[in-house]
Amino acid sequence: MATNANWTVVFDDKIISKNTGDGAGNTYTIDNDSFWNQSKFSNIWAIQYQTSVATDEVEYRDQTPNGTYEDANLGDFQTQFIDKWDSAHLTRLQSDWDNDNVDGETNAEKITRLGARPTSYSS
Repeated sequence: MATNANWTVVFDDKIISKNTGDGAGNTYTIDNDSFWNQSKFSNIWAIQYQTSVATDEVEYRDQTPNGTYEDANLGDFQTQFIDKWDSAHLTRLQSDWDNDNVDGETNAEKITRLGARPTSYSS
């Protein structure tokens, strides 16, 4: 696979990883078999999206040569993968906020210290 991809998707592990920008380095397991088991993904091993070598974005399970995401005709990357990652990341940010407590601190003091609880996230 190519290097320097903005996104990595590994089908057997059901993971989506963001490799650049805000939230980079976070990998989330998306536990949704109906999503991962779609027939259009049956021959896909992994995706390295927006790589330094576009013809090396999609890795197949069989002997099909690696190719571009566009040529694989898998649908919109944003709605299929990035939106799922964003949702998982928002859940983590909210959990981190919820669990960052100081004894005796009021909700107003917590908001002053941390800012408002995250309500949305978009890559």
